[in-house]
Amino acid sequence: MSHTSQLTLSVQLPDDETFLSYQSITNHTVTDLLKSYIDAAQAKPQSGDIHGFYLFGLTGVGKTHLLHASCAYAQELGLSSLCLSFSELQHLSVEVFDGLETIDLICLDDVQLIANDPQWQQAVFDLFNRVIEHDKRIIITGDKSVNQLGLTLPDLGSRLSWGYVEQVKPLSDEEKLTAIQFRAQQRGLLLSEDVARFLMTRLSREMTDLLFALDKLDKASIREQRKITIPFIKQVLLD
Repeated sequence: MSHTSQLTLSVQLPDDETFLSYQSITNHTVTDLLKSYIDAAQAKPQSGDIHGFYLFGLTGVGKTHLLHASCAYAQELGLSSLCLSFSELQHLSVEVFDGLETIDLICLDDVQLIANDPQWQQAVFDLFNRVIEHDKRIIITGDKSVNQLGLTLPDLGSRLSWGYVEQVKPLSDEEKLTAIQFRAQQRGLLLSEDVARFLMTRLSREMTDLLFALDKLDKASIREQRKITIPFIKQVLLD
């Protein structure tokens, strides 16, 4: 299968999901390690190089954001990268992995979705081995630790445990507040602390929900040429 057919998947990166926009002091060790891991892809191969990185954490902690950020960082370094999610992959042929070992950094999201699919688990295991052979890098995320994933292919579990294994911890409310204000600023929006706290109080505290709300407010603000205030939020989101 050619790379052209592979890249017909939804692989375009969100331009606002970078390491800079991942505002989490709690997880700064994880982000620093991810950067170092990607930096190593530029160096001369060493016998002790680590080629795999497994990130796990609850839904909503920002694992997908970190994958997008990793790809964006790799591109800044002049490395090729690709980010795919098993939410889309599991409905396709495993042949989509053919030739991916030539890419410097491969990111695969939500491996727990193939916990009961032996064919896909074997495909990930085989890709992992080819990545090692070609001295490339792979980052895989899941919602549980390796031992709790319930994989039916023990060899894949072993591979996931071979490299870096890091847990992404939930953001505190203050970190979410900072993150939502930062993302608003990136869009050219002024979101005061009072307004941001109102969003978190009246809506879900999940970052995905908050960012969805911000996107809706951004579009409504442009359409109606109004600032984002508490009355405006009530009108757009709560009425």
